[in-house]
Amino acid sequence: MTTGRFDLPDPTFMSVDGVAVASYELTPAVAASADVVFCHGTPWSAQVWAKVARHVAHGYRVHLWDMPGYGRSAQGADIRTDLETQMRRFAILLDRWQMERPLVVAHDIGGAVALGAHLLHGRDYASLYLWDVVTLDPWGSEFFRLVADHSDVFDALPSRLHTALVSEYIAGASHHRLIPATLELLTEPWQSGDGQSAFYRQIVELLPEHTRPIVEGLARVRCSTSIGWGEQDPWIPVQQAFQLQQLLPGRPEVITLPGVGHLAPLESPSLVEQALDAWLAAT
Repeated sequence: MTTGRFDLPDPTFMSVDGVAVASYELTPAVAASADVVFCHGTPWSAQVWAKVARHVAHGYRVHLWDMPGYGRSAQGADIRTDLETQMRRFAILLDRWQMERPLVVAHDIGGAVALGAHLLHGRDYASLYLWDVVTLDPWGSEFFRLVADHSDVFDALPSRLHTALVSEYIAGASHHRLIPATLELLTEPWQSGDGQSAFYRQIVELLPEHTRPIVEGLARVRCSTSIGWGEQDPWIPVQQAFQLQQLLPGRPEVITLPGVGHLAPLESPSLVEQALDAWLAAT
């Protein structure tokens, strides 16, 4: 279990598709072997990958980003957070970074975003590591559906009730309770008035129909892949890891982490680092 806060450096802000995107870069003390890009999920930010990214940055140039609507990137009623839009933004961001074949690590809806940029927008990767990813149906909890049906009610909650709800929702992603400092780090972007509205807005805009073209194209993935999953993931059952394995070319290796829920990079960063070290060495 993680203990403490793993801050990223100050972000660089760039306009992607007309929206301010916060991106982060970690560089090794020696010459970098290759570029590694990390994609986060919902409802958190690039901070979920911070400790693991610092480990990888000992030998690789590492890039992370906060998707618009999350973390330190732009929030607001005019900022679209649906998966189709985030896929396009990631494709644009890779061009802005001048990356042709990076190594990509993706978690949760970040997996759908990375796969969408690859399959629907033609971006190529050297290899792709998918961790507890949102791709296969069914996804989206009962809470998602409740918010979608009553978003105006949730948006009007008193701030203390909203804070308690968000904290409990995020805590429920892990198998064991997150320590308070980590939970505070993940909930912080949603605490302001704008953050409260943004939290419920991104839930409403996340639709399973936006991942179905990805599932239909999985057999056409053009790079090697690996899959990692928490065995006790309460949000996306570990069985989906093996279903995904059957649909991807080459039947990629599946690593499952015992006693770990949906937040493997925070719940067991050392095991995730070991898995990524082996993947990078093989790639």
